Amino acid sequence: MVRKNLKEARQKAGLTQKQVAEYLGIHERYYQHIEAGQRTGDFTLWDMLEDLFNIHQRKLREIEENHLGKAVHQEKHER
Repeated sequence: MVRKNLKEARQKAGLTQKQVAEYLGIHERYYQHIEAGQRTGDFTLWDMLEDLFNIHQRKLREIEENHLGKAVHQEKHER
């Protein structure tokens, strides 16, 4: 799984995972887990990412399966 839109937004902004993590005030490894779809992250982080990339967080939060051509889906009922 991967949050392709989040990764692409970061890359288009010319930022590294470390730079985004520093902006968010979190450890780089934690951000890597968020981008990889392995961690949810709290709403404050998603608000900050939305502001940083100027992309709605619903779009950034989408997870794409990386095997067998599965379709993109959105996480539901995150906390």
